[in-house]
Amino acid sequence: MCDHRPECPTADSNDRDAARLLTARPEQGWSLLCNGVLLFEDTGELLPDGQIVAPRRLRPAALVGQGVRS
Repeated sequence: MCDHRPECPTADSNDRDAARLLTARPEQGWSLLCNGVLLFEDTGELLPDGQIVAPRRLRPAALVGQGVRS
């Protein structure tokens, strides 16, 4: 799908979010990357094969290591 040099990471690689941005629709909360990944503002993803990648929920730094569950 990508014709950039160097090529963008593939949709099944761990660094797939580093692909170039093709289209951004911030008013709708999504962006399309060069590798076909739909990236949502909540960090969830939809891969070209239909696989869903759940949003990554980061814990606030103040709670890390204090035994508080999010």
